Amino acid sequence: MPSQRLSPDCIDLPAGWIPALVRGARGKCPRCGEAALFRAWLKPVDRCGHCKQDWSVQQADDFPAYIGIFVVGHLLAPVVIAMIGTFGMSAWLTLAIILPVAIGLLLVTLQPTKGAVIGFLWWHGIGAFRQERRAPEDKP
Repeated sequence: MPSQRLSPDCIDLPAGWIPALVRGARGKCPRCGEAALFRAWLKPVDRCGHCKQDWSVQQADDFPAYIGIFVVGHLLAPVVIAMIGTFGMSAWLTLAIILPVAIGLLLVTLQPTKGAVIGFLWWHGIGAFRQERRAPEDKP
């Protein structure tokens, strides 16, 4: 049955929540790391093409945008202070330069941030996701 999800024994589950975030940030399925997570810029696939994980239930909502605004704002705040304080640029010139840079940075970081949030939600079993872990191997 092609829509049946692959067993955790048949795929390479991430070892922890950080590898799941990295897989999502790279645009790959956080569960298997094989297939693409997004079918469009911010639209996740309904199901993973490899492990058949259902991604239509993800609820990242606006959180990736909040993270992106937080990060971009903290990166650009010292630049704005330096432009106005150190270099003596006018506020209007600073705004004319910083605004397009901020929008560009936010657009660049939005998809990786959304992928990482989806990976985080999946790993921790938040929302409609089921938490799954590989059984620890017995050590002699």
